[in-house]
Amino acid sequence: MVKRRGLYPGTFDPLTLGHVDIIERAVKLVDELVVGVAINRDKGPLFTLEERVAMVEREMKPIAKASGVSIKVTPFENLLMQFAEEQNATVIVRGLRAVSDFEYEFQMVGMNQALNDDIETVFLMADARYQSIASRLVKEIARLNGDIASFVPAHVSEALKKKFQ
Repeated sequence: MVKRRGLYPGTFDPLTLGHVDIIERAVKLVDELVVGVAINRDKGPLFTLEERVAMVEREMKPIAKASGVSIKVTPFENLLMQFAEEQNATVIVRGLRAVSDFEYEFQMVGMNQALNDDIETVFLMADARYQSIASRLVKEIARLNGDIASFVPAHVSEALKKKFQ
């Protein structure tokens, strides 16, 4: 039997409860999941690549255990479709929060299909509780000493507080 390997890419700067929600739902669709942590130097991340990978890995352990799905966290800097091919992914998982997300993602799917039409993209709508969460907004709230506990896992909240002290 061929295993379905999914890829959930993102910068995860920082990992939010919205990301976690998409991952918890994605593992219901695949046999294995690769969480690709994008290096993306253009975004100027707050956290180093190593910090972001560690944050994601820490949160993936209980999800992998509870779901029985193998979850691997891997950094990447090349084209998404090249990375998906390297990981033998058959599906790319993307989370959508709003119509504006769909417009961007719709364009990306078209380009990605032109590069490799054997890899499907699946969109998961964000749970209503997480639709407003964006990493950039979480960082802004944390920078201004706001309460981010309902937006990120506890260990991520602590890491953000340390960054802004």
